Amino acid sequence: MASGNPLLRSSNFEGLAIGGERMTVNGTIGKTAIMLILVCVSAGWTWLRFDAALAVGGKDAAAAAMAAVAPFLMGGLIAGLVLALVSVFAKRFIAITAPLYAIAEGFVVGGISAIFDLSYPGVVVTAVALTFGVMAVMLFLYRSGIIKVTDKLRMGIVAATGGIMLVYVINMVMGFFGSQIGLINSASPLGIGFSLLVVGIAAFNLLIDFDMIERGAAAGAPRNMEWYGAFGLTVTLVWLYIEILSLLGKLQRR
Repeated sequence: MASGNPLLRSSNFEGLAIGGERMTVNGTIGKTAIMLILVCVSAGWTWLRFDAALAVGGKDAAAAAMAAVAPFLMGGLIAGLVLALVSVFAKRFIAITAPLYAIAEGFVVGGISAIFDLSYPGVVVTAVALTFGVMAVMLFLYRSGIIKVTDKLRMGIVAATGGIMLVYVINMVMGFFGSQIGLINSASPLGIGFSLLVVGIAAFNLLIDFDMIERGAAAGAPRNMEWYGAFGLTVTLVWLYIEILSLLGKLQRR
């Protein structure tokens, strides 16, 4: 049985109950809150740099503002990828790498959000509200048992998530040759439909992630795995937020 989020596969929690304090759901919630605060702090700092460059004015103010945050955006992407890999393959350092990952992702989120808000004022507030709204709905559906996390559901979400990631990788490779998959960025009905599909898949990853965290706690995983669960949830929430932001941007362009 596996989560759609590869960071929260059940195998990551197996064979870890070796004594000492154990993982709890409440502990994971607390650490997730810390991670999200760190994301918001570094995102806010990046956005302030964007606004400061924009306030200088001039006909190239927008370009200057984007240039001001570009190092943090790219640096955050690279650092986030490295920290994610270390977190997955060296879990003993997760209490250090998870918060650092949240800070790195905040640089990325702040840069992307500032750029979107420049083109579509107010869209970021809506995206944040929708992200937490979707999380609340998925948590309710999970806790109430309205949607049960079955083996078939897990397999379907894993397959769908893998398919989406493959499409994004292909699009990135095509970008090196000056091309892209139009569906990803298009504001056409098909492009909007694609974004809605991806948002739905990201949302269902949350549902499965909740289940995996509960399973880890029930299995008696060690306390540091609370950071691992928080790390996985943060990855999913950031992905969901960016996809919602992209969807809202497409709708604004219609």
